[in-house]
Amino acid sequence: MSESTRVLTDEEIRRLEEEFDPESRFRTVTKPVLILSGVLLFLLSLYHFYTAGFGIPRATTHRGVHMGISLFVVFLSFAALARNRHRTDEPGVLGIPFYDWALAIAGLVTSLYVPWIYDQLAFRIGNPSTLDIVMGTILLITLLESVRRSMGWPLPLIACLFIAYAYFGRSMPGILVHPGADWGNIINHLYLSSQGIYGTALGVIATYVFHFVLFGVMAQKIGLGQLFIDLATALTGRFAGGPAKVSVISSAMLGTISGSSIANTVTTGALTIPAMIRIGFKKPFAAAVEAASSTGGQITPPVMGAVAFLMVEYLGIPLRTILIAAIVPAFMHFFGVLVQVHLEAKRLGIRGLREEELPKAWKVLREGWMSVFPLILLVWMLMSGRTPFLSAFWAITACIVVFIIQRVQAAGGVKGLRDAAEGVVEGFISGARQSLSVTAASALVGVVIGVVTLTGVGFKIAFMVTSVAQGWAMSVHSALGVLPFEIFTIGTLSLLFTLMLTAVVCVLMGCGVPTTANYIIMIAVAAPVLGMMNVEPIVAHFFVFYFGVLADVTPPVALAAYAAAGIAGANGFQAGNTAFRLSMGKAMVPFVFVFSPSLLIVTEAFTIQDFLLAFLGATLGILSLSAAITNWLMAPLWKIERVALVIGALLLIAPELTSSLCGAAILLAVTIRQWPLRDRGNPAPAE
Repeated sequence: MSESTRVLTDEEIRRLEEEFDPESRFRTVTKPVLILSGVLLFLLSLYHFYTAGFGIPRATTHRGVHMGISLFVVFLSFAALARNRHRTDEPGVLGIPFYDWALAIAGLVTSLYVPWIYDQLAFRIGNPSTLDIVMGTILLITLLESVRRSMGWPLPLIACLFIAYAYFGRSMPGILVHPGADWGNIINHLYLSSQGIYGTALGVIATYVFHFVLFGVMAQKIGLGQLFIDLATALTGRFAGGPAKVSVISSAMLGTISGSSIANTVTTGALTIPAMIRIGFKKPFAAAVEAASSTGGQITPPVMGAVAFLMVEYLGIPLRTILIAAIVPAFMHFFGVLVQVHLEAKRLGIRGLREEELPKAWKVLREGWMSVFPLILLVWMLMSGRTPFLSAFWAITACIVVFIIQRVQAAGGVKGLRDAAEGVVEGFISGARQSLSVTAASALVGVVIGVVTLTGVGFKIAFMVTSVAQGWAMSVHSALGVLPFEIFTIGTLSLLFTLMLTAVVCVLMGCGVPTTANYIIMIAVAAPVLGMMNVEPIVAHFFVFYFGVLADVTPPVALAAYAAAGIAGANGFQAGNTAFRLSMGKAMVPFVFVFSPSLLIVTEAFTIQDFLLAFLGATLGILSLSAAITNWLMAPLWKIERVALVIGALLLIAPELTSSLCGAAILLAVTIRQWPLRDRGNPAPAE
């Protein structure tokens, strides 16, 4: 068996995740430090598990405790320099340098300082003492360093640029100029008020996201992830290009409990990528399928990379509404990937898996039905209107009960209970460890949000973008004036160009930034742009979120694609380009639901006629564009047919009856021409 088709071991998967995901690059520590950090992480998970079920304390206290413990452990878990990650002989205490202990203690103390003086905040905000400014400055430095260590440079650089903008406001050019703020005012706003570090971003992580990260870890422990892969294999593995379709379906299902596109990629990709290569797919394509599918997991309800809970806070609407709105766009993404996978398999004559290679669906469900129960319970509670943290509490409890039953059945009474206890402790530690970098990032994103509210820069950026878009719209409208009829109004063109510019900004700012932090930055910087074009808030938030997530498969910083390429032994840049192409559904559908908000179902403008027109148009448009990109519908396409299908796709996704009928006519014409040449029978088995 060749290296590229060998299934990876757990250790190799862990190394790959560390290589491509900065959040997983924990350093090697001595046993005392390992025990100390393990105890703190377990207590952090236990604290959140308890408060989720029995009541959350005062917001500032809750957020300060969560951030303080997290920052303390971050500096024990992440080395300052990558080359020192596996050293345990550095000068210091227990192999941890003195400056790391100092930063850890500083992060803990400064995080708890604001809750400590909470009763005096009413008199301190706007009039900070010297001690307030010193403590705030120290916390800001520790946040920048903690995020740099655990996630890399992109987010700290963005935060530094925003802080510089707040301080040097008088020196900014043109519309960006503002009165500026001295350091005391900046720290006052970012540290003592609820508009900065202790704001909504950190609050959502501490109140919602942590619990769902913990649920995801516990769900994996009871075998839910493996059940998804086995079930997807049983249902789709036999069809043309079977392992690729397994990758799409299993990643969609795993996305319901996973909060990381990279973790999703290496978990399912370790099995699906070698299988795709083995039956005949090229290595970059196999890596791209897994990356595109796993990134789609970030937009899949009910977790949506934890962004669903952020939307609840920022939009002020029920979680049930958010989840319903996400269903159709998520379907469109996975439908687009599936169509391209199917057409590519038909074009290359790639078989599915043989009968003996397939698990039986009934057997998978019979043996693993208990693993599904916590997820069903979670979805039911969320959709019935329970609070997210209470829903997570009972779902985690269900995972623990299922895990105990599984261990007792496997090892017997006393030993099974002992194994279950050890597994729960490991799960709680792992869940808290996975939340460390997200916590630091959310607190630092609070700095970005604070600068936006302090300076109003979000609306200034929005004004610049819309002004450029309107200028382009007038130029294009004037050029099209030679036609005897009007194709687009100036308003439609202005909105289209605004969406295009906003999409580019979201992809660029989303590079290397995790999903939750990505979304928070997008709604502060990019969403006001769409607000100025009278786009409904929920539509604007979904638009910027989708294009921010698209950065995970957009070169040159396509982290999910590079992780998949590492498994496949492929060129990362090629895999990223192909993954971006496979994600065309995710790139097209946001434009559709802006022009036809009915696609999100829950918008004020919803009508069944508009929904059906947009849904059918988007579905056929994705099919048409996929065929053009793949160069296959039922047989190879002529060049003129590929061009026609691209035009047809653009007409189909425009939510207007006349254009949709024209696009459908083009697709029908190409289909009729290809029908006599259609592939008769399944592809021949390939070894």
